[in-house]
Amino acid sequence: MMTFLANSRRWLALMVLSIAVTFVAVDFAEARRGGSFGSRGSRTWSAPAPTQTAPRTTAPVERSMTPRPQTDPSTGAVRPQTTTAQRPGGLFGGFGGGILGGLLAGGLLGMMFGSGFGGAAGLLGFIVQLALIALVASLVMRFLRSRSAQQPAYAGPSARSDVQAPPVRDIGRAPGRSGSVPPVRAVPADEIGIGQADLDAFERLLAEVQDAYGREDYAALRTRTTPEIMGFLSEELGQNASRGLKNEVSDVRLLQGDLSESWREGATDFATVAMRYESRDVTRERATGRVVEGDPDSPTEATELWTFARQRGGDWRLSAIQEA
Repeated sequence: MMTFLANSRRWLALMVLSIAVTFVAVDFAEARRGGSFGSRGSRTWSAPAPTQTAPRTTAPVERSMTPRPQTDPSTGAVRPQTTTAQRPGGLFGGFGGGILGGLLAGGLLGMMFGSGFGGAAGLLGFIVQLALIALVASLVMRFLRSRSAQQPAYAGPSARSDVQAPPVRDIGRAPGRSGSVPPVRAVPADEIGIGQADLDAFERLLAEVQDAYGREDYAALRTRTTPEIMGFLSEELGQNASRGLKNEVSDVRLLQGDLSESWREGATDFATVAMRYESRDVTRERATGRVVEGDPDSPTEATELWTFARQRGGDWRLSAIQEA
């Protein structure tokens, strides 16, 4: 009987530990770079203006080092956020998750090695303690939510929609195709006067950044991106390398593109451009070269909004990427 109870406890510990490892793996996967990231200056947390290439409203940037602005309802002035972002997770996130994680880790390891929660009575006591902790944590969370609900909500700046669209612009030619790409409009405000030379630079950077990323050329990426974007791209390249994978991007070809908006903040110019392009995007095992995702023989299309920034008189650099 005692042997059966001991084996049951060990199997239970292994099952719970497996579930915990699964949660950790999922959390790690969600922590990978994806979606939208980078900085659009003061417009980071507002949606870019829709364009002919990206007619649907694009979600604001998801990951950025730019503080999220808040508007004072009494004055209408935008003020910087003073509190740090908190990790979501409800009852099992943050402080509560740390407590429960420590209890589970110590108890489970002890059960597997013969000690742990102190037998059947100890296991029952642990369950009671866990229930009490959950009850207290839920009461605290309810109290915090009730207090936050009493405070006024602040909204960030929104994209303008009352500006008339400028004349049609051509962002360039699709290599290997006859004629230019379909004419597209630069929607809302072109406050700095984007010219054809700027649009050509955006098209060139689209190909050069993708090519440098596929070759894992950190030096080339550094000269074509802002330090923040470089950090995000380096993070993903490092994660791929740690898993023994390599993401290859080649044969990038712009199909259609147009200007969403451009503006100036101090000595920095910004321009957000919607671009629909095709490329060969595959992920391979580093050791064997085996393709684990994508088709090297079939180009795929993607539509993204890229924001470029430059210091007055300097060259454009990639500052943000958003999925359309």
